[in-house]
Amino acid sequence: MNKHETINYLEMPARDLDATKRFFQSVFQWTFTDYGPDYMSFSQSGISGGFYRSVLHSSVDRGAVLVVFYSERLAETQDKITAAGGAICKPVFDFPGGRRFHFTDPNNNEFAVWSDK
Repeated sequence: MNKHETINYLEMPARDLDATKRFFQSVFQWTFTDYGPDYMSFSQSGISGGFYRSVLHSSVDRGAVLVVFYSERLAETQDKITAAGGAICKPVFDFPGGRRFHFTDPNNNEFAVWSDK
């Protein structure tokens, strides 16, 4: 349901849309809809969004927004990410309220996963 003045959709860059689809389906069970050769949307992620074809990537050190996932089993999620071809770019660290790590997808986009467990 769309709600007035709330975040509704995210769009991110991706060099390789097929690798992106395989990665997020494997790790997070997202579903995808293709809209031509240069765009695909995703769902089943907590918020809808899409990936557009681009040679650029999203990372915190370049000023990008950080998309953060929640996991009840942080180590298990980390193992799934690396098994699917993602890379850990910041190992697990503690912060007030929990622990988290950062990873990159096959396009070098940076994400984080946190847990309060």
